[in-house]
Order: sequence, then C-alpha cells, then structure tokens
Amino acid sequence: MARSALLNVMVGAAMKAGRGLARDFGEVQNLQVSVKGPGDFVSSADHRAEAVIRAELQRARPDYGLLMEESGAIAGRDRQHRWIVDPLDGTTNFLHGIPVFAVSIALEREGQIVAGVIYNPAMDELYTAERGAGAYLNDRRLRVAGRRDLSQCVIGTGIPHLGRGDHRRFLEQQRRVMLEVSGIRRIGAASMDLAYVAAGRLDGFWEQDLSAWDVAAGILLVREAGGFASDFAGGATMLESGEICAGNEFVHGRLREILSQAG
Repeated sequence: MARSALLNVMVGAAMKAGRGLARDFGEVQNLQVSVKGPGDFVSSADHRAEAVIRAELQRARPDYGLLMEESGAIAGRDRQHRWIVDPLDGTTNFLHGIPVFAVSIALEREGQIVAGVIYNPAMDELYTAERGAGAYLNDRRLRVAGRRDLSQCVIGTGIPHLGRGDHRRFLEQQRRVMLEVSGIRRIGAASMDLAYVAAGRLDGFWEQDLSAWDVAAGILLVREAGGFASDFAGGATMLESGEICAGNEFVHGRLREILSQAG
C-alpha cells in the first residue's frame, strides 16, 4: 500500500514508541507504577512512549498542535492541524501481562480525522487508515464483518470499573444487548476494539465515558473499512461526548436502537 508522508511519520512514531513498550512489557514486574485514580494506573512506560511520540511528531511538523493523554492539550501555531495521541491504551492489560494494548495516533485537520495509526507491539499488528484511502492491517486491506443477524454477532464493549462511569446504566445496556447477540467481549483497550471492528474480528462495539485519544484513530479505521461509527444518537460528537457505537450498517443501527431503549 502507498502511504502519504504524514502517515509514514505517524507509523514511524508509533513503531518507535512500540519498541520501547515491548521492552517494558517483557519486564512488566519491574515497572514503577503510580496511581492516578481508583482502578486507573499510569506507568513509567506511558511517559516514555509519549515523549518518543511527541519528539517524532514535532520533528516532522513542529507547528501542529497536540492532544495527549498524559500531557494534555498543547497549542500549535498551525490551528488547522492537531495530533491526538494515546501512548499506551490498555495500561491495565499491560501491567497485568495481557498482550492487548496499543499506541494510538490520529491526525485531525479542521475538525476531521484524516489519518490514524493503531499499533499493538506485543502482536506486531499495525493498523493504518487515511481518509478516502482505506484501512489496512500490516498492508492487508480491511473490511468490517458483513453479518446482519445480531444473534450471530460478537460485540465488544468497555465495562465501567471502580470509580468510573454509570454502572446501573451500563448494566441495563448490557442486559439488553445480551438478549440479542452471540457473545460480548471486554478487551480493555477501546482503540483495539475499534481496530477489531475494522478487521471484522468484532461485529460491533459500544462504550461511553471515553476520551478523544481513545477513539480518534479507531473511528477512521472503522469508517475506511466500510463501517459506521457515531455517538449513541447517530451524531459525530464522539471526541467530545465520549460515546461511541460502531459496526457495519445493520449492526450499528441495531445497537443504537438497543442503547436508546436502555436510557
């Protein structure tokens, strides 16, 4: 596949950070870990990965703004472009030795996500997408799953944990989805959930209380793989509202109906 210069910059940054994460993952028991909040951890690996990504992106495009999980918003002289970065999505998986975590980098231009990279260094899986140019896994073109019968579908979600989210609302959503699907999966990294929807591994995905860096790259991957991604109302507020519902046209629509019934 042909990549633009900007996508090559993003891939290079993600893979360089990923190499460091892979080394740290191999010595996960030795990591120094501090507590950010209930059930929410940040390791020294997060900060090292973010520093690598920031340096690589700013070397290539020093005027672009950034929105990063650990550093927050960093204004740039170029107000039309912004990098949206999660240096380690799935930190809890990482710290428990579960090889499902990722670097996620998106490029936003005038409010639209135009390029995205999600890289899982533990499995050496590189997901890339550019607006209008398709989505790929390690250079293989991706398409969302084509199932239209929800009873045959496996749906991903994110389960709120200690100190996070509306547990009662989620349990009602889950109850209603459970009645109609073949299975529900909780992977523990929203970027990977969306990458799996794009790859057809999951038929759909829903979650709420997310941050922009969790979903920005994955939204583009799903759309470029022929799928749909929106907030629960069908709008485009995902980066602001923290809600996301994704799947092929049928699954996306039916999931939205179920979620609306759950309140």
